[in-house]
Amino acid sequence: MKRLKTIVALGDSLTEGFGIPAEASFPAVLQSLLRSKGHNVSIINQGLSGDTAWGGKKRLDRYLANKPRPDAVIVELGANDAIQFTDPWDVEATLDSILQRLTELEIPFMLTGMKMLLPSDGDYAEAFESIYLKLAERYDPVFYPFFLEGVFGNPALNLEDGIHPNIAGTARIAESVLPFAESLLARVP
Repeated sequence: MKRLKTIVALGDSLTEGFGIPAEASFPAVLQSLLRSKGHNVSIINQGLSGDTAWGGKKRLDRYLANKPRPDAVIVELGANDAIQFTDPWDVEATLDSILQRLTELEIPFMLTGMKMLLPSDGDYAEAFESIYLKLAERYDPVFYPFFLEGVFGNPALNLEDGIHPNIAGTARIAESVLPFAESLLARVP
């Protein structure tokens, strides 16, 4: 049997699985899909509702201080920063420091992009959404441009708040991310 590979899914409520059972969360469903394709993988859910990029960085720093380190990391952060209208430069700098740290430790990572989930002025939305493209160009990670692609704005795939995916929405995200996760695993030595 192949060596067990561990992936940390670092994120906010979208990763954690807000409002749905733990076994229906994005990390749990993605792990199941990867295993069904023959990958010996464990995905650790490090999603935390309400977390920002800065909070995710602090949690990752603590996590990386432990041994063994994960084989790979999925970074899904930024939605709460956008909701709070955090300066895009600050969000970019924080995410950059996360990706720089993973690069230094030679831990492959996937970056998932985020878009504005609440109405805002066009300038802020453009500045915020451009963060992920710039980071993808800078680091050449496995890059999934919009975590909620095909789910955001579809009432059948979201909880009543219109932001958090329901069980069907989370399953759709995991299915869409699956080939990207396989590319991430291919980068693990």
